[in-house]
Formats: sequence, C-alpha cells, structure tokens
Amino acid sequence: MTIRLAHLPLLATLAACATPRAARPPAPEKIDIAEPTVIQARRDELDLVDKNDEELFAVGTAAFAAGDHRRAAAAFSRLADLFPASKHHPNALYDAGLAYERLDEWRLALERFRALEKGHVGPDAIEASFRMAECLYHLRELADARAVLDRLAGRTDLEIGDHVRALTQRGIVELELGDPASAERSLRLAVSAWSEAKERERLDDYYPGQAQFYLGEVYRSHFQALKIDPSKDPEQKLGADLEQKAQLLLSAQGHYLRAIRIGNPDWTIAAGYRIGELYDELYTQMIEAPLPAGLEPEERAAYREELRKRVRVLIQKAIAIYEGTLSTAQRAGVTNRFVERTQASLDRMKKEMLAGGGGDGLPAGGDVALPGDADPDAPPGAPAPAPGAGDRP
Repeated sequence: MTIRLAHLPLLATLAACATPRAARPPAPEKIDIAEPTVIQARRDELDLVDKNDEELFAVGTAAFAAGDHRRAAAAFSRLADLFPASKHHPNALYDAGLAYERLDEWRLALERFRALEKGHVGPDAIEASFRMAECLYHLRELADARAVLDRLAGRTDLEIGDHVRALTQRGIVELELGDPASAERSLRLAVSAWSEAKERERLDDYYPGQAQFYLGEVYRSHFQALKIDPSKDPEQKLGADLEQKAQLLLSAQGHYLRAIRIGNPDWTIAAGYRIGELYDELYTQMIEAPLPAGLEPEERAAYREELRKRVRVLIQKAIAIYEGTLSTAQRAGVTNRFVERTQASLDRMKKEMLAGGGGDGLPAGGDVALPGDADPDAPPGAPAPAPGAGDRP
C-alpha cells in the first residue's frame, strides 16, 4: 500500500409629452412671502431652545465628557445649524460628528464631517476628511471611502503621519473591495513613507503597524484561496500546490512579524493571533481535505493516522504562538478582540492535540516570538488572485 504523503514536509465580489394646449392669458402674478425657517427641537432638547452659541457649546462639551453622546450631539448640532458665524462653528461640526459616531449613527456623523470639510480649511478640515472615510467605511460605501482617501493621499500639504494614515486606510478599503493588488501597493507605500521619515522625526507607530498587518492580510487571502485536494490532484500538482501554499503562509507570516517588530501593542497582538491562525488553518485544511481516490478502508484509516502524525507540528506551532500572544497581551494591557479570539483558538487547539494523542507534551508559551522557519525579510511568494478582508483591533 502506497500512501502519497511525500510532499507534506512542504507545509511549513418620461415623462410623456403633454398635449399642447391653447394659449391662455397669464395669470396675475402671485407674490409668496417665505416663512422663516423654524428648527423644531425634540422633547429631550427643549431646554436647549433658548441657549446661545456659548451656552450650547458648554452643554455639548459637558455632555460629551460625561458620556451622554445623544445630548452632546443635540447641543453641538443646534449650535452648528443656528450659529454659522460663531467662533465655535468648526468645533461644533466636528464634535457633533464624533458624538454621532459614538452612537453608531454614521450617516448623521458623515453629514457633519462633510459640512466641516466643505466650509473650513486647515487641520480640522483634513481630520474631517479622514472621519468621512471612516463613516463611509462603516456604511459599507467603500468606493466612496476610497475616493476620499485617494484625495487625501494625493495632497502635498499633509504631515507625514497623515500621509501614512491615508495610504494605510486606502489599502484596507481596497482589500475589502476585492482589489488585493492595489491594496498591496498602497500598504507598501505607507510602510516605505514611514521607514524613510522615522529616522528624522518621531512618528506614531499605529498606522505603520496596521499597514504591515494588512500586508499580511493580503497574503493570507492568497493562502486561503489556494485549496488542496488530494482526491482530484495528481501527485505532482499536489506537491506544487503544497509548496506554493507554504510560501504564501511564510509571506503572510513575514509581514505579521514586521508588524510585531514595529511595536504597537494592538497590532502586535493582532499579528500574533494571525500567525497562530495560519498554522491552525493549514492543519485544519490538511486534516479535512478529501482523501486520495482509490484507497481501501484499511488504507484510508492508515492514511488518516499517518497524516495526523505528519501535521502534528502545525498544532504545536499554533499553540506556542497563541500562548505567546496571550502572554504579551497580558503584560501590555491589551484587551482588543484578538485577545478573546486567541484564547478561544488556544483552547480548541489544545483539545485537538489531546484528542490526537499529544498527551501533556504541550509547548510552553512566552512572548510573541519568531517561529523557527520564519524569515520576515524573505521575498514574498507568488500571489494567487483572491478577494480579501481583514479585522481591526
């Protein structure tokens, strides 16, 4: 009996025309007298009706600080609508937008940020553009978000940190639009701009860390798109596919490792989780792949047993990385969504290890560490076209 496992070490989306009528004498001209615009206040805003701009700004500021974002939005919006000449007008538009964001009312937030962008200039207007892109992202109007970020990335008056931010966010949107090639270009431009400037000035590490993480997401999407099917593929193609899949894994891993090295705590934990997940996913795909055709019942059982032995190392790697990620998160005080996901994945993989006869020989975790076969500076593997989408801390 021959079990074809020789290549397993390589794992590593009119109007209709009206009938003309006879001409009639013109009717006497009617003069309409426009009524003044009356802005109606809701019941919970009645106490704001008689307040001036200074009072509204004070109410909004106090409410926002207290976490009462509904009242803050009402006060700032009323100020913005009724007192366009107030010195507080730009801040009222911006703060109203932020309050609506806290309420997940993205359309109302978008309206406020758009008014600020159109009616004012300077840093506040630039920040409003970024907030517009964020609102459009949450509204899933991704093409419009991309257009806003294109304009930002093309500006020559941005600070380097904002330039990196615009390129990074554009890359994320492009990835979610199903354009990984454009996403990779934008994200690499972001990393390059940050790398060139970081020696000259102190820069925030959030967006370069995010850019490297999403470069990992690009190659993870290619990795996930490449399926292994021993039941259909001849041995030669199976071996080539396994080698390409391993290279895509290492390419994704390399970018996640660079994100870890940049040092932003949120993206360090997200990247650590993703590295563990790569080995986790590869193990699951191999175990659940269809069996080669033509095997007898005894051969099928033997194949499964041998396969589990060969891919057991993937469980060990995943467990070690998950444990290291949790240890790092605990010390750094990070509590983003990837911490919970990491713990759930660790528990599942430990059960899988025990079910597969792994005993108590589980690897001990430490810090997020470089896996032994990882070379973050290795050239990326050949990409396979596939849409991708990622998560944010």
